[in-house]
Amino acid sequence: MKILVIEDDEKISSFIVRGLKENGYVVDTATDGLTGQVLAEEGQYDAIVADIMLPGRDGLKVVQELRAKNKSVPVIFLSAKSSVEDRIAGLQAGGDDYLGKPFAISELTARIQALIRRATVTTTPSEPTILSHGDLTLNLLTREVHRGGQKIELQAREFTLLEYLLRNAGRCVTKTLILEHVWDYNFDPQTNVVDVLVCRLRNKIDKGFKSSLIHTLRGMGYVLK
Repeated sequence: MKILVIEDDEKISSFIVRGLKENGYVVDTATDGLTGQVLAEEGQYDAIVADIMLPGRDGLKVVQELRAKNKSVPVIFLSAKSSVEDRIAGLQAGGDDYLGKPFAISELTARIQALIRRATVTTTPSEPTILSHGDLTLNLLTREVHRGGQKIELQAREFTLLEYLLRNAGRCVTKTLILEHVWDYNFDPQTNVVDVLVCRLRNKIDKGFKSSLIHTLRGMGYVLK
């Protein structure tokens, strides 16, 4: 899932981005309101985290513009101002939630998950919330994985990798593509970080079952089939 973070404070932005990536999200960033608005209008995001006090255009105005253009993506406002009046202003501008600074990344991610879950149910009922292949199922809302009726506990990156493989079931995905979608950055595809993650996922998804779902295509990548 993909999140847009609009925050001009570099330290806070880095803190948010690091925390979201550790929880399996792909993240884009903007450091001013105008750039953030362009990204939000042109991109496809599951949620937006936006500071209110931004250079160029404040967060309230950005969200008002998005709502005027029928962009229904969930938005969480961040602000050092946390009075009742400030919270009301954020919600009236079109925000879905309001989190005062400072905050714990665990609370931010929990609020993001709740907003995405709510938005998926209420605004995109045609979008599948469960991905499956054979006896393997992955629930995007509860973030639960089962195979053959057995619940499988996955770490954040393992879950993101499995989601990506399921969405591309039957198709080969290269190490480079996995790096871009699971880690959201590029580095030397010769590194074994992808192999290690795939090995961990295999041990949980395939080990102990009669058939293997994740296959290696030597010199090409991986395929779930």
